[in-house]
Amino acid sequence: MFKIYGRQNSLNVRKVLWMCGEIGLDYEREDWGRDHRPTSEQPFMNVSIFGVVPVVDDDGFILRESNTIVRYLATKYGRADLYPTEPRARALVEQWMDYGNTDLGNGMRPVFQGMVMGIKPHGLPEVVAWGAADWNKQMGRIDTHLKGAGPYLAGAGFTVGDIPAGLMVHRWMTIDFDKPKLPALEAYYKRLCERPAFQAHGCNGMP
Repeated sequence: MFKIYGRQNSLNVRKVLWMCGEIGLDYEREDWGRDHRPTSEQPFMNVSIFGVVPVVDDDGFILRESNTIVRYLATKYGRADLYPTEPRARALVEQWMDYGNTDLGNGMRPVFQGMVMGIKPHGLPEVVAWGAADWNKQMGRIDTHLKGAGPYLAGAGFTVGDIPAGLMVHRWMTIDFDKPKLPALEAYYKRLCERPAFQAHGCNGMP
């Protein structure tokens, strides 16, 4: 049985849960991390000394890093529709996965951790203001891209590139702060919300 270590409200854990839903993979999950058992406890450290979620155990094969896990599952189960094998098509998908973990998340962190979670020092007004402005800028870039290249980030079909960025879009949509109207982004979000796996692990009431 495929086992996931990590709390279900973690954005990174939700990537893996969403992917499991897309491919129909059954799994077991244990809560670890914030508001649950700390990952510094020995049972978790026995699985991964890095102390971060998610970590998965696939019949004894231990793997960490959410984007890597998503790509591993797509490859293992032969889902070239989600993760292309042709080099250029794959690179286009991977660039969106990387973007979802880098520039797209820089502004999100002070807004979410400061406004929603109250984690210091992210709650400082000037830090939150910077985060909101940067996050809005990145969402505007996605909106511009989708106007000319959609309906999904890497082209005509849904891919694993939509998973990290899609969860960021959901969080941006659901947190209440000043943001611009971005019609192409809103249409993209509606398309994601039609997917059963995203309904279960993305637009499921958690930011």
